[in-house]
Amino acid sequence: MNTLPKPAMRPARPEFSSGPCAKRPGWTPENLQNAVLGRSHRSKPGKARLKEAIDRTREVLQVPDDYLVGIVAGSDTGAVEMAMWSMLGPRPVQLLAFESFGKDWVTDVVKQLKLPAEALEAPYGKLPDLTRVNPDADLVFTWNGTTSGVRVPNGDFISADRSGITICDATSAAFAQALDWAKLDVVTLSWQKALGGEGAHGVLILGPRAVARLESYSPPWPMPKLFRITKGGKVNLEIFEGATINTPSMLCVEDCLDALGWASRIGGLAEMQRRADANLAVLEAWVTKTPWVAFLAEEAANRSNTSVCLKVVDARVAGLPEDAQADFAKKLANLLEKEGVALDVGGYRDAPPGLRIWCGATVETSDLDALTPWLDWAFASVADGLATA
Repeated sequence: MNTLPKPAMRPARPEFSSGPCAKRPGWTPENLQNAVLGRSHRSKPGKARLKEAIDRTREVLQVPDDYLVGIVAGSDTGAVEMAMWSMLGPRPVQLLAFESFGKDWVTDVVKQLKLPAEALEAPYGKLPDLTRVNPDADLVFTWNGTTSGVRVPNGDFISADRSGITICDATSAAFAQALDWAKLDVVTLSWQKALGGEGAHGVLILGPRAVARLESYSPPWPMPKLFRITKGGKVNLEIFEGATINTPSMLCVEDCLDALGWASRIGGLAEMQRRADANLAVLEAWVTKTPWVAFLAEEAANRSNTSVCLKVVDARVAGLPEDAQADFAKKLANLLEKEGVALDVGGYRDAPPGLRIWCGATVETSDLDALTPWLDWAFASVADGLATA
């Protein structure tokens, strides 16, 4: 029988989803009153708002001056696909696959583009052997594994003297983790992660080496309109000045501007990273003293400070068949949602059973402090049902 009483305190905001993520503190729909609605995105005010979103992204994210920043369709997935379809082919390809999205990029390169490629794989909770990265090959990788809670600790595994290009899916790392720009030729992200923005829009960032590849190589396959970054053999600079290939949502653009404005007001990139680190620290302190739970990421240096993935290690659950473990984790997440203290915290569908709690900067540390007693209460409640089943 569960003898733990329900905790007295509740998170003020129970949104801990890993995408779309919690809106920034203080957000209301009234913040979007300046949205350019009912007008063309190609009108002067529409294009100006898109350009402002690009400029503020560059400023807050501290993107180097010689990198291009553009807004594209299809969220982070669209941005990654644009880069792969436009740039891969002239060199050998390696991919890091240690979570679901990294494995998706392997599928696209091998089965869709039909390129010979080497996948450096690792199970959930671990990183591949990064010493095997070949500086003469093009590299596609996720900086932070959103579905595994594992991140690369830094960019040291990428050679400064590489001849290949790097394509980095940084969607749940950007604004929360220190990106090594000198090692990254393409960086992609989406607004609905660390900014707490809305979906369907991606950000594509190109360094000089990526631009050189685009202007020296023409892929042999047909190029869908949404993936066309070049025009007349040159990078289409209009994409990086506020023009878009297809119609964006100006309401989403305004929401992104609101999030970027908040980020600037609180202290910019350094403060966003500090907030994410502080949020992770709350869960680290709790896991240290809680015997029934552990991080899916096995090494602390590789542990995400945004998409924090947890697994149940209590012997009563860990000894169950995997489908029964998955059922337990689902009941745990459902109970937390029923109580209104944590929404959408079930582990990713392809990941090992467990919980996934977003800890990015838009989440208040005080809400994580309030959440941990509820996690203990919910576990005790579901485990009690397991014992009497």
